[in-house]
Amino acid sequence: MRFLVTGYQQLVCARKVTDDMEHYSFPDTTIPPAYGPYSHAVVAGDFVFLAGQIARDPVSAHLIEGDITAQTARCLEIVSDILKSIGLSLADVVRTTVFLSDIGDFDAMNRVYAASFQAPYPVRSTPQVKMPFGALVGIEVTAYRGRHTKAFESPQSSEDHGSNHQLTDKPQHDH
Repeated sequence: MRFLVTGYQQLVCARKVTDDMEHYSFPDTTIPPAYGPYSHAVVAGDFVFLAGQIARDPVSAHLIEGDITAQTARCLEIVSDILKSIGLSLADVVRTTVFLSDIGDFDAMNRVYAASFQAPYPVRSTPQVKMPFGALVGIEVTAYRGRHTKAFESPQSSEDHGSNHQLTDKPQHDH
């Protein structure tokens, strides 16, 4: 098991590397810190799994004030920032789960959601649940990075825990 600190687009992330998976957290960024023992994102093969995000302020890490539209927009902003920090975007999302504290907020949430994604849309489930900290909405996503030819590569040995990983446009080939 290795721990690496990587820099990309001025975001610093902690990356824990195990056999075939990479676990990411983002201390000291605009992404609110995890409330508990979980990673913000896990890369497993060609898929990236993001933890559910509620509408938290990047400085205080507290839930933002606002209605369902404001909270949905903030959740999607956090998700987008996490994806961007590992070289992806909302266009790479293949599945979402939108957790609503009140299913009556579906239409208002859906208007914000629809403005953030483009066709073809990811598959989605939208259950009503009791949300932590009084949140009105929480969003988790799965993204697919297989269509990208970008990969994290290090110009130094993979055993160099201080290496600075960058994205490259070199195509990846299976032999």
